[in-house]
Amino acid sequence: MTKYPLLGMTLEELQSLVKRLGMPAFTAKQIASWLYDKKVASIDEMTNLSLKFRDLLKEGYDIGLEKPIDSMHSVDGTIKYLFRIGDNHFIEAVYIPDDDRATLCVSSQVGCKMNCKFCMTGKQGFSCNLTANQILNQIFSIPESSKLTNIVMMGMGEPLDNLDEVLKSLEIITSSYGLGWSPKRITLSTVGLKKGLQRFIESSDCHLAISLHSPFSLQRVDLMPAERAFPIVDIIELLKNYDFSKQRRLSFEYIVFKGVNDSLIYAKELVKLLRGLDCRVNLIRFHAIPNVDLDGAELEQMTRFRDYLTSHGVFTTIRSSRGEDIFAACGMLSTAKKENSDEN
Repeated sequence: MTKYPLLGMTLEELQSLVKRLGMPAFTAKQIASWLYDKKVASIDEMTNLSLKFRDLLKEGYDIGLEKPIDSMHSVDGTIKYLFRIGDNHFIEAVYIPDDDRATLCVSSQVGCKMNCKFCMTGKQGFSCNLTANQILNQIFSIPESSKLTNIVMMGMGEPLDNLDEVLKSLEIITSSYGLGWSPKRITLSTVGLKKGLQRFIESSDCHLAISLHSPFSLQRVDLMPAERAFPIVDIIELLKNYDFSKQRRLSFEYIVFKGVNDSLIYAKELVKLLRGLDCRVNLIRFHAIPNVDLDGAELEQMTRFRDYLTSHGVFTTIRSSRGEDIFAACGMLSTAKKENSDEN
Protein backbone atom coordinates (compact mmCIF):
# COMPACT_ATOMS: atom_id res chain seq x y z
CA MET A 1 0.00 0.00 0.00
CA THR A 2 1.32 3.44 -0.96
CA LYS A 3 1.70 5.77 1.99
CA TYR A 4 1.61 9.52 1.65
CA PRO A 5 4.37 11.69 3.13
CA LEU A 6 3.63 14.07 6.00
CA LEU A 7 6.83 16.04 5.38
CA GLY A 8 5.89 18.77 2.93
CA MET A 9 2.38 19.35 4.28
CA THR A 10 1.50 22.88 5.32
CA LEU A 11 -0.32 23.53 8.60
CA GLU A 12 -3.53 24.05 6.65
CA GLU A 13 -3.11 20.66 4.97
CA LEU A 14 -2.39 19.00 8.31
CA GLN A 15 -5.52 20.60 9.74
CA SER A 16 -7.57 19.12 6.90
CA LEU A 17 -5.89 15.74 7.43
CA VAL A 18 -6.63 15.45 11.16
CA LYS A 19 -10.21 16.59 10.59
CA ARG A 20 -10.64 13.91 7.93
CA LEU A 21 -9.23 11.25 10.29
CA GLY A 22 -11.43 12.36 13.18
CA MET A 23 -8.53 13.57 15.30
CA PRO A 24 -8.72 16.69 17.52
CA ALA A 25 -7.93 19.95 15.71
CA PHE A 26 -4.97 20.75 18.00
CA THR A 27 -3.11 17.64 16.83
CA ALA A 28 -2.31 19.39 13.53
CA LYS A 29 0.07 21.77 15.33
CA GLN A 30 1.51 18.87 17.31
CA ILE A 31 2.27 16.96 14.10
CA ALA A 32 3.81 20.08 12.52
CA SER A 33 6.04 20.49 15.58
CA TRP A 34 7.20 16.88 15.37
CA LEU A 35 7.90 17.21 11.64
CA TYR A 36 9.56 20.61 11.39
CA ASP A 37 10.87 21.47 14.86
CA LYS A 38 11.82 18.10 16.34
CA LYS A 39 12.43 16.55 12.89
CA VAL A 40 11.37 13.03 13.84
CA ALA A 41 12.08 10.11 11.55
CA SER A 42 8.93 8.10 12.36
CA ILE A 43 5.33 8.61 13.45
CA ASP A 44 6.06 6.41 16.51
CA GLU A 45 8.22 9.25 17.87
CA MET A 46 5.20 11.59 18.07
CA THR A 47 4.72 10.68 21.73
CA ASN A 48 2.16 13.36 22.65
CA LEU A 49 -0.26 11.78 20.17
CA SER A 50 -2.18 8.84 21.56
CA LEU A 51 -1.20 5.37 20.40
CA LYS A 52 -4.59 5.15 18.68
CA PHE A 53 -3.94 8.32 16.65
CA ARG A 54 -0.41 7.28 15.79
CA ASP A 55 -1.68 3.94 14.49
CA LEU A 56 -4.39 5.76 12.54
CA LEU A 57 -1.77 8.00 10.90
CA LYS A 58 0.48 5.05 10.09
CA GLU A 59 -2.29 3.34 8.13
CA GLY A 60 -1.97 5.81 5.26
CA TYR A 61 1.01 8.05 5.99
CA ASP A 62 4.68 8.09 6.87
CA ILE A 63 7.19 10.87 7.52
CA GLY A 64 8.46 10.76 3.95
CA LEU A 65 12.20 11.05 4.57
CA GLU A 66 14.45 9.48 1.94
CA LYS A 67 18.20 9.51 2.49
CA PRO A 68 20.55 10.35 -0.39
CA ILE A 69 21.76 7.30 -2.29
CA ASP A 70 25.22 8.65 -3.07
CA SER A 71 27.56 11.56 -2.34
CA MET A 72 30.78 13.11 -3.59
CA HIS A 73 33.11 15.04 -1.29
CA SER A 74 35.34 17.89 -2.48
CA VAL A 75 38.70 18.84 -1.02
CA ASP A 76 37.17 22.25 -0.16
CA GLY A 77 34.41 20.71 1.99
CA THR A 78 31.65 20.91 -0.62
CA ILE A 79 29.48 17.78 -0.74
CA LYS A 80 27.19 16.79 -3.60
CA TYR A 81 24.30 14.52 -2.64
CA LEU A 82 22.35 12.35 -5.08
CA PHE A 83 18.70 11.45 -4.46
CA ARG A 84 16.55 8.91 -6.26
CA ILE A 85 13.16 10.13 -7.50
CA GLY A 86 10.82 7.32 -8.54
CA ASP A 87 12.24 4.32 -10.35
CA ASN A 88 14.93 5.85 -12.54
CA HIS A 89 15.19 9.59 -11.96
CA PHE A 90 17.82 11.40 -9.93
CA ILE A 91 18.37 14.87 -8.51
CA GLU A 92 21.23 16.59 -6.74
CA ALA A 93 21.68 18.91 -3.78
CA VAL A 94 25.00 20.55 -2.97
CA TYR A 95 26.16 21.38 0.56
CA ILE A 96 28.59 24.33 0.64
CA PRO A 97 30.28 25.20 3.96
CA ASP A 98 32.02 28.58 4.13
CA ASP A 99 33.32 29.89 7.47
CA ASP A 100 30.20 30.65 9.55
CA ARG A 101 27.78 29.91 6.68
CA ALA A 102 26.52 26.56 5.45
CA THR A 103 24.46 26.74 2.27
CA LEU A 104 22.45 24.03 0.56
CA CYS A 105 21.76 24.33 -3.16
CA VAL A 106 18.37 22.67 -3.68
CA SER A 107 16.73 21.22 -6.81
CA SER A 108 13.10 21.83 -7.81
CA GLN A 109 12.67 19.59 -10.89
CA VAL A 110 14.02 16.41 -12.45
CA GLY A 111 15.70 17.83 -15.54
CA CYS A 112 14.67 21.21 -16.94
CA LYS A 113 12.75 22.63 -19.91
CA MET A 114 14.92 25.74 -20.28
CA ASN A 115 17.82 24.03 -22.14
CA CYS A 116 20.44 26.67 -21.34
CA LYS A 117 23.55 25.98 -23.41
CA PHE A 118 25.92 25.96 -20.44
CA CYS A 119 23.79 23.76 -18.12
CA MET A 120 24.11 20.00 -17.81
CA THR A 121 20.64 19.68 -16.31
CA GLY A 122 19.15 21.25 -19.44
CA LYS A 123 20.80 18.53 -21.56
CA GLN A 124 18.72 15.94 -19.68
CA GLY A 125 15.43 17.42 -20.86
CA PHE A 126 12.48 17.65 -18.51
CA SER A 127 11.11 14.63 -16.63
CA CYS A 128 8.89 15.88 -13.80
CA ASN A 129 8.33 18.47 -11.09
CA LEU A 130 9.40 17.73 -7.54
CA THR A 131 6.78 17.76 -4.80
CA ALA A 132 7.18 19.88 -1.67
CA ASN A 133 8.12 16.65 0.09
CA GLN A 134 10.93 15.95 -2.40
CA ILE A 135 12.17 19.54 -2.19
CA LEU A 136 12.19 19.60 1.62
CA ASN A 137 13.64 16.10 1.82
CA GLN A 138 16.90 17.47 0.40
CA ILE A 139 17.09 19.84 3.39
CA PHE A 140 15.95 17.42 6.10
CA SER A 141 17.73 14.20 5.12
CA ILE A 142 21.37 15.22 4.72
CA PRO A 143 23.69 14.69 7.71
CA GLU A 144 24.47 18.44 7.84
CA SER A 145 20.79 19.47 8.05
CA SER A 146 21.12 21.07 11.49
CA LYS A 147 24.15 23.13 10.36
CA LEU A 148 22.38 24.89 7.47
CA THR A 149 22.25 28.68 7.58
CA ASN A 150 21.15 29.39 3.99
CA ILE A 151 19.25 27.78 1.13
CA VAL A 152 19.54 28.63 -2.54
CA MET A 153 16.96 27.36 -5.02
CA MET A 154 19.63 27.10 -7.70
CA GLY A 155 19.85 23.36 -8.21
CA MET A 156 18.35 21.27 -10.98
CA GLY A 157 15.28 22.73 -12.67
CA GLU A 158 13.59 26.12 -13.03
CA PRO A 159 11.86 26.96 -9.71
CA LEU A 160 9.25 29.24 -11.29
CA ASP A 161 8.21 26.39 -13.59
CA ASN A 162 7.18 24.46 -10.45
CA LEU A 163 5.96 27.43 -8.48
CA ASP A 164 3.11 25.87 -6.47
CA GLU A 165 5.37 23.27 -4.85
CA VAL A 166 8.25 25.72 -4.45
CA LEU A 167 6.03 28.28 -2.69
CA LYS A 168 4.62 25.56 -0.44
CA SER A 169 8.18 24.55 0.50
CA LEU A 170 9.15 28.16 1.18
CA GLU A 171 6.07 28.63 3.37
CA ILE A 172 7.08 25.65 5.50
CA ILE A 173 10.70 26.83 5.77
CA THR A 174 9.75 30.39 6.79
CA SER A 175 6.55 29.88 8.83
CA SER A 176 6.45 29.81 12.63
CA TYR A 177 4.90 26.31 12.50
CA GLY A 178 7.73 25.16 10.21
CA LEU A 179 11.44 25.90 10.41
CA GLY A 180 10.84 29.56 11.25
CA TRP A 181 13.66 30.82 9.02
CA SER A 182 13.91 34.43 7.92
CA PRO A 183 13.25 34.79 4.16
CA LYS A 184 16.61 36.60 4.05
CA ARG A 185 18.29 33.21 4.40
CA ILE A 186 16.79 31.95 1.12
CA THR A 187 17.51 32.90 -2.50
CA LEU A 188 15.57 31.73 -5.54
CA SER A 189 17.31 31.75 -8.92
CA THR A 190 15.36 31.91 -12.18
CA VAL A 191 15.80 32.56 -15.89
CA GLY A 192 12.80 34.88 -15.52
CA LEU A 193 9.46 33.26 -16.32
CA LYS A 194 7.45 36.48 -16.30
CA LYS A 195 4.09 35.36 -14.92
CA GLY A 196 5.69 33.17 -12.26
CA LEU A 197 8.19 35.89 -11.42
CA GLN A 198 5.47 38.40 -10.61
CA ARG A 199 3.63 35.86 -8.46
CA PHE A 200 6.82 34.91 -6.61
CA ILE A 201 7.72 38.53 -5.84
CA GLU A 202 4.23 39.21 -4.49
CA SER A 203 3.93 35.92 -2.56
CA SER A 204 7.35 35.64 -0.97
CA ASP A 205 9.96 37.85 0.70
CA CYS A 206 12.91 35.60 -0.22
CA HIS A 207 15.85 37.02 -2.16
CA LEU A 208 15.70 36.86 -5.93
CA ALA A 209 18.48 36.08 -8.43
CA ILE A 210 17.98 36.43 -12.19
CA SER A 211 20.15 34.42 -14.61
CA LEU A 212 21.41 37.01 -17.08
CA HIS A 213 24.69 35.92 -18.74
CA SER A 214 24.46 38.40 -21.61
CA PRO A 215 22.97 41.88 -21.96
CA PHE A 216 22.47 41.37 -25.72
CA SER A 217 19.20 39.67 -26.68
CA LEU A 218 20.51 37.73 -29.73
CA GLN A 219 23.41 36.28 -27.80
CA ARG A 220 21.24 35.58 -24.75
CA VAL A 221 18.89 33.55 -26.99
CA ASP A 222 21.86 31.40 -28.01
CA LEU A 223 22.89 30.88 -24.39
CA MET A 224 19.36 30.80 -22.94
CA PRO A 225 16.48 29.95 -25.32
CA ALA A 226 14.01 31.28 -22.71
CA GLU A 227 15.03 34.77 -23.86
CA ARG A 228 12.68 34.34 -26.84
CA ALA A 229 9.61 34.04 -24.63
CA PHE A 230 10.87 36.13 -21.72
CA PRO A 231 13.20 38.90 -22.97
CA ILE A 232 15.49 40.26 -20.29
CA VAL A 233 14.40 43.84 -21.07
CA ASP A 234 10.82 42.89 -20.22
CA ILE A 235 11.92 41.18 -17.02
CA ILE A 236 13.84 44.28 -15.94
CA GLU A 237 10.85 46.52 -16.65
CA LEU A 238 8.75 44.27 -14.44
CA LEU A 239 11.36 44.35 -11.67
CA LYS A 240 11.35 48.15 -11.68
CA ASN A 241 7.78 48.00 -10.31
CA TYR A 242 9.02 46.58 -7.01
CA ASP A 243 11.14 47.93 -4.16
CA PHE A 244 14.39 46.02 -3.63
CA SER A 245 16.04 48.73 -1.55
CA LYS A 246 15.12 47.27 1.85
CA GLN A 247 15.50 43.71 3.19
CA ARG A 248 14.90 41.75 0.01
CA ARG A 249 17.94 41.56 -2.30
CA LEU A 250 17.84 41.47 -6.08
CA SER A 251 20.88 40.05 -7.86
CA PHE A 252 21.83 39.06 -11.38
CA GLU A 253 23.84 35.91 -12.04
CA TYR A 254 26.41 36.31 -14.80
CA ILE A 255 28.53 33.32 -15.83
CA VAL A 256 31.64 34.72 -17.50
CA PHE A 257 32.69 32.79 -20.62
CA LYS A 258 36.11 33.32 -22.16
CA GLY A 259 35.92 35.34 -25.37
CA VAL A 260 32.11 35.25 -25.35
CA ASN A 261 30.77 37.74 -22.80
CA ASP A 262 33.82 38.85 -20.84
CA SER A 263 34.89 42.07 -22.58
CA LEU A 264 34.18 45.57 -21.26
CA ILE A 265 31.66 46.06 -24.09
CA TYR A 266 29.43 43.70 -22.14
CA ALA A 267 30.14 45.47 -18.86
CA LYS A 268 29.16 48.81 -20.39
CA GLU A 269 25.92 47.35 -21.73
CA LEU A 270 25.13 45.83 -18.34
CA VAL A 271 25.45 49.24 -16.70
CA LYS A 272 22.91 50.65 -19.17
CA LEU A 273 20.58 47.66 -18.85
CA LEU A 274 20.49 47.67 -15.04
CA ARG A 275 20.25 51.45 -14.60
CA GLY A 276 17.49 52.34 -12.16
CA LEU A 277 17.47 48.99 -10.34
CA ASP A 278 18.68 48.50 -6.78
CA CYS A 279 20.65 45.32 -7.44
CA ARG A 280 23.99 43.56 -7.48
CA VAL A 281 25.76 41.37 -10.02
CA ASN A 282 27.40 38.06 -9.16
CA LEU A 283 30.11 37.00 -11.60
CA ILE A 284 30.42 33.21 -11.72
CA ARG A 285 33.30 31.02 -12.84
CA PHE A 286 32.13 28.51 -15.46
CA HIS A 287 32.32 24.78 -14.67
CA ALA A 288 33.02 23.09 -18.01
CA ILE A 289 30.55 20.43 -19.11
CA PRO A 290 30.92 17.76 -21.82
CA ASN A 291 30.23 18.62 -25.48
CA VAL A 292 29.79 22.35 -24.90
CA ASP A 293 32.25 24.72 -26.59
CA LEU A 294 32.45 27.22 -23.74
CA ASP A 295 35.39 27.96 -21.45
CA GLY A 296 35.60 29.93 -18.24
CA ALA A 297 37.11 33.42 -18.38
CA GLU A 298 40.42 34.16 -16.73
CA LEU A 299 40.26 35.57 -13.20
CA GLU A 300 42.20 38.65 -14.32
CA GLN A 301 39.53 39.45 -16.93
CA MET A 302 36.73 38.79 -14.45
CA THR A 303 38.38 41.21 -12.04
CA ARG A 304 38.53 43.93 -14.71
CA PHE A 305 34.87 43.27 -15.49
CA ARG A 306 33.93 43.51 -11.80
CA ASP A 307 35.92 46.70 -11.26
CA TYR A 308 34.28 48.40 -14.25
CA LEU A 309 30.77 47.57 -13.03
CA THR A 310 31.52 48.60 -9.45
CA SER A 311 33.09 51.89 -10.53
CA HIS A 312 29.95 52.65 -12.52
CA GLY A 313 27.57 52.11 -9.63
CA VAL A 314 26.71 48.41 -10.00
CA PHE A 315 27.86 46.53 -6.90
CA THR A 316 29.55 43.37 -8.21
CA THR A 317 31.20 40.32 -6.67
CA ILE A 318 33.09 37.35 -8.05
CA ARG A 319 31.61 34.20 -6.60
CA SER A 320 34.28 31.82 -5.39
CA SER A 321 34.30 28.56 -7.30
CA ARG A 322 33.50 25.55 -5.14
CA GLY A 323 33.59 21.82 -5.65
CA GLU A 324 35.27 21.79 -9.06
CA ASP A 325 36.92 18.45 -8.31
CA ILE A 326 33.50 16.82 -7.80
CA PHE A 327 31.72 18.53 -10.71
CA ALA A 328 29.54 20.61 -8.36
CA ALA A 329 27.73 22.20 -11.29
CA CYS A 330 24.24 20.70 -11.25
CA GLY A 331 23.37 17.79 -13.48
CA MET A 332 26.72 16.04 -13.80
CA LEU A 333 26.28 13.35 -11.16
CA SER A 334 22.59 12.67 -11.87
CA THR A 335 23.27 12.38 -15.62
CA ALA A 336 26.03 9.85 -15.01
CA LYS A 337 23.84 7.87 -12.60
CA LYS A 338 20.89 7.75 -15.01
CA GLU A 339 23.09 6.73 -17.93
CA ASN A 340 24.58 3.94 -15.81
CA SER A 341 21.10 2.80 -14.72
CA ASP A 342 19.85 2.78 -18.32
CA GLU A 343 22.79 0.61 -19.37
CA ASN A 344 22.05 -1.88 -16.61
